Amino acid sequence: MKQSLQLRIGQSLTMTPQLQQAIKLLQMSTLDLQQEIQQALESNMMLEVEEEDFSTLEYREKKSENTDQITSEGSQTDLPDELPVDVSWDDVYESALPAGGEDAGESAEFETFRGKAQTLQDHLIWQLELTHVSERDYAIAVAIIDAINDDGYVASELSDIYQGLLEQLDDLDMDEVQAVLHMIQNFDPVGVGAVDLADCLRLQLLQLPDDTPYKADAVEFVCRHLELLATCDQARLMKRVGFSEEQLKGVLALIRTLDPKPGARLQEADVEYVVPDVFVTKIKDQWQVTLNPEIAPKLRINPFYSGMIKRADNSSDNVSMKNHLQEARWFIKSLHSRNDTLLRVAKSIVEKQGEFFEHGPIAMKAMVLRDIAEELGLHESTISRVTTQKYMHTPQGVIEFKYFFSSHVSTDGGGECSATAIRALIKELVGNENPAKPLSDSKISDLLNEKGINVARRTIAKYRGAMSIPSTSQRKRLI
Repeated sequence: MKQSLQLRIGQSLTMTPQLQQAIKLLQMSTLDLQQEIQQALESNMMLEVEEEDFSTLEYREKKSENTDQITSEGSQTDLPDELPVDVSWDDVYESALPAGGEDAGESAEFETFRGKAQTLQDHLIWQLELTHVSERDYAIAVAIIDAINDDGYVASELSDIYQGLLEQLDDLDMDEVQAVLHMIQNFDPVGVGAVDLADCLRLQLLQLPDDTPYKADAVEFVCRHLELLATCDQARLMKRVGFSEEQLKGVLALIRTLDPKPGARLQEADVEYVVPDVFVTKIKDQWQVTLNPEIAPKLRINPFYSGMIKRADNSSDNVSMKNHLQEARWFIKSLHSRNDTLLRVAKSIVEKQGEFFEHGPIAMKAMVLRDIAEELGLHESTISRVTTQKYMHTPQGVIEFKYFFSSHVSTDGGGECSATAIRALIKELVGNENPAKPLSDSKISDLLNEKGINVARRTIAKYRGAMSIPSTSQRKRLI
C-alpha cells in the first residue's frame, strides 16, 4: 500500500468549554444548581457571594455593640470563683450559643429535618410490644406481621407461615398460628391481617357497635355474596340474597363506608419539597413573572484577589489567579444567561396560557416546544432544557414547565384543543355523571363532538386510563 498525504477542508461544530458550561447550567434543576454554585465557590477563590447592603450590616454592628455593652455591665463577665452548692452552671448562666452553631437559629430549615417514615409493620410491632404474650406467640406474631403487605392483607398462605415456623418452634400446631392471627386482627387499623377482601370487610363490620343499622345483614352479605357486587344487577342481587330494596340499599351504603385497604393510610411517603424557579402573580389585571431570588445566591468577583493580579507577571501563581478569574467571569455570565433564558421562556408560557391561570386546566391551549422556540428565536433543544425540572408558583399550584406543553386535537372550527383540556373535560363529565348510569367512552366522545372537539372513542379510553378512571362497569353503582 502506497502512503500519501492529502489536504482536506471541512467544517465541524466544536463546543467550547464555556458553551458546555452554559448548557450544563441551563438544564440543571434548582437543587443541582445550588450544589454546582457551592462547588464553584469552594474551588474558585475569585468567586464570592455578594454581601448584604451597608444599612443591614450597620444595623447588625450596632446590635452587636449593644449586646456587648449589656454583657459587660451584667454578671456574665464577672465570674465568681465558685458556684453555689447544689446548683449547676446552666442554672446561673445561660448558654451564649444556640444549639447547632452560631447561626443555627437563622439558617435552620425545618423541611430538612425528616424523621423515619413509619411503616405498617412498625405500627403493628409497636402494638405487639404493648401486648402481654409469650415468647412463642411473639415469634409467631412477628412472622405473620412480616407477611402483611402495605394494604394490610396477609400476602402469604398461613400454611407457608406455619411451615417456616416449624424450624424455630417445636411441637407447633396450626391452631396456634390461627390464634395469633386472630389477635393481630384486633390491632389498629381495623381490618388489618385479613386474608382477602371479604375477610377485611367482615373484620371492620364486627368492630362496629351492635346497634348499627343493617350490621348483621352486611356481615352475611360480605361473607357469602360479595362477588355479586361486580355484576351491579340490583334485581339479581335482591333475588339471590333475599333482601328487600330498602334492605339492599342500607347494606350497600354501610359497606361503602368501609376501607378496602386499611393499611394504605399508614404508609407515609417521604415528602419531596419543590422549590419554584419563578413566581406568577396577577397585578392590576396583568400576569407578572418574576424569578425566585432564593434559588441561587448573587455572585461576584472578589476585589481583593482580582486586584493582586499583575498584568505582566507570568509566574505560576499569577497565571493560576488569571485562570481562576476567567473561569469566575464565565461562570457568572453563564448564570446570568440561564436566569435570562428561564425568565423569557416563563413569560412566553404565561402569555400564551393566560386562560389557564384564570380558569384552570379546562382552558389549556395546545402548545409545543416549537411555538416557544420560534417566538424567542431559540432552538427547540434549548427550550427542552429550560423546561426540564423547572417549576413555577401559580394560583393553580406549583406546576412544572413541561405541563404546559401537550398534543392537540382538531376541532370543527379548524382550531386546536389541548390534550390537557380534553382530560379536564373528561374528568368533569365523569364527575357529574349519574352513578347508576355512567357514561360510556362512546357517549363521552359524542358529548365532546357536540362541543366541536373531534375525539375518537379509543382516544377517550386512552385518556381515561391515563387518569386512572375506571371503566363504565366499574363505575356503576346501585345506589
